[in-house]
Amino acid sequence: MKSNKSKMLMDTKAQVGIGTLIIFIAMVLVAAVAAAVLIQTSGVLQQQAQATGKEATQEVSSNIQIRNVEGVRAANNTGVDMANNISLLRFTAGLNVGSSPVDVNQLIITISDGSTTNNLIYANNDKTYDTIMDNFSTSGSAEDNLKELLTENTNILTGESANAKHFFTVGKVRDEDGSFTQENPIMNTGDLVIFYVSTVASGDTDYDKVSGIDGTISDLKDSGLVISPRTTMNIVFTPEAGATTTVSFVTPSSYGVRETVRLYP
Repeated sequence: MKSNKSKMLMDTKAQVGIGTLIIFIAMVLVAAVAAAVLIQTSGVLQQQAQATGKEATQEVSSNIQIRNVEGVRAANNTGVDMANNISLLRFTAGLNVGSSPVDVNQLIITISDGSTTNNLIYANNDKTYDTIMDNFSTSGSAEDNLKELLTENTNILTGESANAKHFFTVGKVRDEDGSFTQENPIMNTGDLVIFYVSTVASGDTDYDKVSGIDGTISDLKDSGLVISPRTTMNIVFTPEAGATTTVSFVTPSSYGVRETVRLYP
């Protein structure tokens, strides 16, 4: 007769199941942490991409367009005797289609006659010299501020100096939404403005009449620039944001008897 022997079987299936469960839970936790990091990173990258895209669009599309440039010669009160050089530049400007608004208060105009370069800021900007242009009026007219630009000095960081060497003024031609004022000159698409840059030469300060200003004026201030016939001019408009605008031209070989001379285009 065969003997019956009982066998003890070791069942380890449950242990294997617990280990698998632990590994599965660990994988889920790792995946959750990784997903959270990826979601947070993707959100930050999306915000940065949107900001970069907006800035890039603004840099490309925002652009001041110079329509024309006129030069004005100072004269005596009778208008017969005129300066040999251009005493005032008038830039008629607008914005390209699709441009973002441009704050003229943050604009810099760099003008060079080949030997002298002036970096000009808006007359109501007090950030560069800790003061605005002397006698500038936020409630006055563009003509009043232009007169101050041509005839007055301002105590800036280096001492008293001609307004013409440091500032420019501006006036509006078209402003449908009323956003452009002497205090807050904001250019929008469709606006048309005139930038005034004094270019009075040292030998022309005794004249007492400038086209665009009623009545007589006295004591024109030297701008340091000399725009005589056949002068190569380079002017750069640098806004706070957006592309710079460069205007270059050569003045005519003779100004003749013209008080106002078209220089560009």
